[in-house]
Amino acid sequence: MIDMLTGQIARLDKDAVVVMVGGVGFRVIVPKTVFELVHGPGDVVTLHTHLKVSEDALTLFGFATEEERAVFDVLISVSGVGPRTAVGILSTLSIDQLRSAVGREEPAILTRVPGIGKKTAEKIVFELKTKLRADGLPEITAMSDADADVIAALTALGYSVVEAQTAIQNIPRDAPKDIETRVMLALQYFS
Repeated sequence: MIDMLTGQIARLDKDAVVVMVGGVGFRVIVPKTVFELVHGPGDVVTLHTHLKVSEDALTLFGFATEEERAVFDVLISVSGVGPRTAVGILSTLSIDQLRSAVGREEPAILTRVPGIGKKTAEKIVFELKTKLRADGLPEITAMSDADADVIAALTALGYSVVEAQTAIQNIPRDAPKDIETRVMLALQYFS
């Protein structure tokens, strides 16, 4: 298995990068998190990879961190979730957002990922509830009641659940726990 690649970006495609390693260009399908790290051809990148072997192709998937690859591996273990869907999940949701959706049993968050319907989202939440912990990843953290109220307030203002959760994750940990302050801090994220 190809565990990791370090090389220079030769080309950026819509959903992949070509990494030059020792004179060989490896096409690696990546989530958006990798595109956030590179600026263009010539940048040096290290990708933690997963090689998918099928009857007619060898497809390489790459991730910015080992944790991201581990979550990818857990996602593709869910029946009905292929590698491209797993990359789509990691492109749409942060790992913390995924853990929160699973921990709070909110499959609706996963339905925001292109190509994932209600039944698949429910299956992912059900199966990941135990698999995330079994694979040694940090445990799923439950959201506090105050943060749940902040999500309710933000969604009432027209923000999506994913946007609201992202704003909450950007609230400083030492911030006051009262709802009004936390809503104001969350709204600052959007400005």
